[in-house]
Amino acid sequence: MSKKLITGSIVAALGGLLFGFDTAVISGAEQSIKEVFELEGFWHGFTNAIALIGTIVGALFASKPGDTFGRKNILFVVAVFYTISALGSGLAHSWYALLFYRFLGGLGVGASSVLGPMYISEIAPAKWRGRLVALFQFNIVFGILLAFFSNFIINRIAENDAWRWMLGVETIPAALFFILLFFIPQSPRWLVKKHRIEDARHVLLQLGNLNPDPVLQDIIDSLDAEKSGTLERLFSRRFIFPILCAVLLATFNQFSGINAIMYYAPRIFSMTGLAKDTAFLQAVAIGVTNMIFTILAMSIIDKFGRKTLLILGSIGMIIFLGLTALEFHRQDFSKYSILIYLVGFIASFAFSQGAVIWVFISEVFPNSVRARGQALGSFTHWMWAALMTWTFPVIAETKAGGRIAFSFFCIAMILHLIFVVRVLPETKGKSLEELQKIILK
Repeated sequence: MSKKLITGSIVAALGGLLFGFDTAVISGAEQSIKEVFELEGFWHGFTNAIALIGTIVGALFASKPGDTFGRKNILFVVAVFYTISALGSGLAHSWYALLFYRFLGGLGVGASSVLGPMYISEIAPAKWRGRLVALFQFNIVFGILLAFFSNFIINRIAENDAWRWMLGVETIPAALFFILLFFIPQSPRWLVKKHRIEDARHVLLQLGNLNPDPVLQDIIDSLDAEKSGTLERLFSRRFIFPILCAVLLATFNQFSGINAIMYYAPRIFSMTGLAKDTAFLQAVAIGVTNMIFTILAMSIIDKFGRKTLLILGSIGMIIFLGLTALEFHRQDFSKYSILIYLVGFIASFAFSQGAVIWVFISEVFPNSVRARGQALGSFTHWMWAALMTWTFPVIAETKAGGRIAFSFFCIAMILHLIFVVRVLPETKGKSLEELQKIILK
């Protein structure tokens, strides 16, 4: 691989690291934010969910500016959003200002979740595309781990306003992301779309294509085919099955409780009577487990298949969520029981839903509606993520909050297992064209 290809992929994947960091960092700050701004359960949940609401908007509207102005150029805007959001959140002296800056960060998360993988896939040759795009997913998980670890360190050393430092420290990687974007090329596909053929040929040479003309012609032909093709409606009877699969998989992804646990891990551990420092340290264990089992799943997903991973993960999630709900029902917490159960849940989730969802959604839709289908799956995922994050504090503050929440998550995963076994098709080892024939028959 050429240095330019490696640099471009790594830098674009840094958007994923900021994505993961931004979505998880709130877990360490949310209780202090509640106290500082005197928030009740509903508005406390809304404050934590505001970034996810921004994510929905960013994901929905990022592709058009990316097509008009270029993936790289809009990634510059994303980096600016991340930087202003982090700095503004750390310095915010009113609740409304905090909401604005967190929403701005959410816009960056949503846009980078669309443009980062898109940019990498467009600069990468076919034989390296899967592994290079996977850098983005790895960086999301790594960013989550960094957020948990950063929160733990800051909580130990900051005497006052630790939550401001937790939110503000993201300014450093965000500014670094902005600077490094100057060293990556434009997408050759976008350059061709803008009729900058010689620029595209030069970029392909930089990316390691010793004979760029055939690749260039393929890009030109594919763009011509897009222009001549008829626009099919996504919401038609023909596409009911792939829509059902994508929407339900994205829904069950969030009904597992993953975002509630990631956003409120220290709070959940504190509900069991742990001291604040210990709760932050156990949240780090959650992040480490998430990263390890995501890497494991990514290494075997093409060998064992998407459906196999989902079935095994569902069984694990049902067991560990059920044990967690039982522990909250008994209210007799042993020293490490909740940690063990939640680590087991995270391992099961990362090994299955965490690794499979974006791969499956990108495969299940036919070529003619794939972009809109992916947008629908992404929108469904972020919509439920925002709602679950918003409502969890309201439920958690009730007497039986832990039992109710984890019982709901457990029942949802039982339904998820039935859905995977009886409805979901296996997509392993089949071309997109073969899948189109199978799914639409």
